This record gives sequence, structure tokens and C-alpha cells, in this order.
Amino acid sequence: MDKYNIVEVSSSQILKEKIQDLALLLKLRLSFLVVISAVLTYLFAAESFSWIKFMALVVGGFLVTGASNGLNQWLEKDLDRLMERTKNRPIAAERMSKKEGFWISVFIGVLGLATLFFFLNPLSGILGTLALFTYVAIYTPLKRITPFAVFVGAFPGAIPPMLGYVAETGSFGLIPGLFFAVQFIWQFPHFWAIAWKIDDDYAKAGFSLLPSKGRKDKTSGFLIFVYALFLIPVSLTPYWFNITGTISAIAALVLGLWFAWYALKLYLKLEDKAASRLMFASFFYLPIMQLIYLLNKI
Repeated sequence: MDKYNIVEVSSSQILKEKIQDLALLLKLRLSFLVVISAVLTYLFAAESFSWIKFMALVVGGFLVTGASNGLNQWLEKDLDRLMERTKNRPIAAERMSKKEGFWISVFIGVLGLATLFFFLNPLSGILGTLALFTYVAIYTPLKRITPFAVFVGAFPGAIPPMLGYVAETGSFGLIPGLFFAVQFIWQFPHFWAIAWKIDDDYAKAGFSLLPSKGRKDKTSGFLIFVYALFLIPVSLTPYWFNITGTISAIAALVLGLWFAWYALKLYLKLEDKAASRLMFASFFYLPIMQLIYLLNKI
């Protein structure tokens, strides 16, 4: 009896560890945050709610984002081993083989794209394909070559709100373009705050992703502040085009100034603590702003 109990415990422990590694491979928490942007803009576009479309967007977007993360880890296995932040990822730590990680990522990527194509519309599938391809095939290898990779990576990173809108309408236009622009600009201070905080770890793998060659210097701090300021007029564009109401304009100003204040403090202090505060502010800024767009839709 004890022998059976040992086998049962061992099997459940192995299953638990496999699920944990799968979650690390797909970066489930990050994937969830990405899908929120798509969901909010889908709700913005929807005249009537469809559970089929909603679930197809959530599942398809989640799977495509997870596949992108998995293939990124497959490509960067040896680099991930060099950094404290990533050395425990399943492929880097060799708890999962490269072959296994690759095929899991490909399978869920194909499944996610098929969901977008067949349960939503062709344009949704194309957007998902573009996001997956540019993130894995262009952004990932560029990271070791040039800080310009951040600009390239901002394109797939800004597709989710566009995808959410197109999932409902089946067509592109001004509104999804504006939502894309807001998330596109937001990514620069957001990502650079993260890159500032982990710059020393990045350097171990040969990554230099801050905007200045001097890395954590005044120039990087200034550019982060400039992009945070530029986010204010960009986030006002839905109001200027009469897509959202006055409340969204007030929120864009208040939230934008609040966000820029953290960027200014990073520029003035050049401290990791200030970068952390800007990073956390960025996590709050985007979903709150997108939720206000939804609630203040004209």
C-alpha cells in the first residue's frame, strides 16, 4: 500500500512540475495581461456581445501570445542561462528539452492562429500571424544586435488592442489604429523602465536595450521622460476624433501627467528604485486608460 502511495505522490508531483514549467514557458501572467487589451477593445467595438467571439479572442490571443513566449525561450536558451532572471526557465534549466519546448510552442501557436482565423475573421488571423512572426523572427534575434529592437518589438506588442477591435468588426480603420498608437507609444517608457531595472542582468547575455549607448545615463532617462510625455497627446486622440468623451480626455491628462511624473523622477535620480516605480505605474496606466475609453465611448 505504501508503495502505491509513493507512486501516486510521485506522479502528482511530476504532473504539478510539468504544469508549472508549461506556465513558465508560455509566461501565463504576461499572456493574461496582453489579452486584457484585446478584450477591452473588443468590448468597445461590440454592438452586441457574442460568447463565441469573446472566447475565440481570449483563447486565440492567449495561445498566440504563449507560443511567442515559448519560441522566444527556445531561441534564447543559451542566453537565458546567463541571466539570473531567466536561468530557471524550463528550457534553459533543461527540465524541458529544446525539441519539446519547440513543438509545444508550435502546436499552441497553430491552434491559436486557427482559432483566430476560423472563429473570428481572416484579418484577425493575419494580425495574430504578424504579431507571432515579428516577435519571434525579427524582434528576438535583433535584441543582441541593436537597441532598435525595442522599436521593432513595439509593433507586435501593440497589435492586441487592434486585434480586439478587428475581431468584432472584421475590418481595419481609424479607431483600431488609434488604440494601436496608444499602446505602441506606451511600450517605450514601460519597456525601458524594465530594461533599466535589469540592465546588469541583460549585460550578461549581451543585451543593451536602453536607448543610450551609455545605458543608465541622463540620455536614457531623458528619452524615457520624452516618450512618457508624448503618450499624453497620443492618448488624447480618441477624444480629438470624437470617439470618446470628455472624461477620457481628463483621464488622459491626469493619468498621463502622473505617469510622466514617475518618468521625470527617473531622469532626475537615475536610480533603479525610480525605474521600478515607473514600471509599476505603467502596469496600472494602460488597462485603466483602456477601460476609461470603453466606459466613455460616444
